[in-house]
Amino acid sequence: MGIQLTPGEHMLPGLRLRQARERLGLTYREVESASYELAARRGRSEFILHISRLAEIENRGVVPSLHKLYTLATVYRLNPLDLFRWYDIPIEECFHDGTSIPVPHTHLMAAPTSLRIPMRFDPAFDPRRTEFLSRMVEQWGHFEGVLTNGHSRHIYGYIGMSDRRMVPLLRPGSIVLVDASIRKIDDGEWRSEHDRPMYFVEVRDGYRCGWFYQNGPHLMMQPHPLSHCLPETWRVPGEAEIVGRVAGVVSRLSGPPCILPAAAREEREDSNRKVP
Repeated sequence: MGIQLTPGEHMLPGLRLRQARERLGLTYREVESASYELAARRGRSEFILHISRLAEIENRGVVPSLHKLYTLATVYRLNPLDLFRWYDIPIEECFHDGTSIPVPHTHLMAAPTSLRIPMRFDPAFDPRRTEFLSRMVEQWGHFEGVLTNGHSRHIYGYIGMSDRRMVPLLRPGSIVLVDASIRKIDDGEWRSEHDRPMYFVEVRDGYRCGWFYQNGPHLMMQPHPLSHCLPETWRVPGEAEIVGRVAGVVSRLSGPPCILPAAAREEREDSNRKVP
């Protein structure tokens, strides 16, 4: 069970840490001794927390390094995420802040540390009607670590700002939810381009996301016709590996279609070859 600290959103981090130590009945020397044991167990001297440094952290506002922050969380039985918040590091916003920064290449990305989900709907809510969701939810809640326990079959991918292979179906800057349990290409029956499954694939020079067709050892990506990009082919498993099947897409409909620095424009010309 975690330690319940004195309430107070604006309490200094050093004071919070001192309270945590005192509630456990630990002295400076005992914390230092425990840090030596942790450092020996982990094989890194950076985990050692000397008495003088601990006093500075508690009384002078010195910010601990990452390794010493881990030591404090371990010895005091605290959630490391709470320690980040005490030092005004919004770790739960890392996913959101990261998606707001455009990057040129398509890649896998870390899952959010928590998900905001509706806990209770307005009694008048009718799922058959189109509504503003924010107006129909009476209570929101957070699920901590829903997709970060290492056992989830879903991972996240980001479509790079220079990747226009699936435009307009998959815009640059989109976030895709990938089901890593489905790694076999199924290009069977589908009625429209929206029904055709998309896959996230790792290749030698990065990642691709879109429509794929496999014929024996050959894996081919078929870009969207309106993208004017040429198909690409790799040999599997030597040159490409299927990460999973796309299960969901989040995309902005407004804003510039592509935001690239000058250096990235050359990469775009190289990776998005145009059909003559």
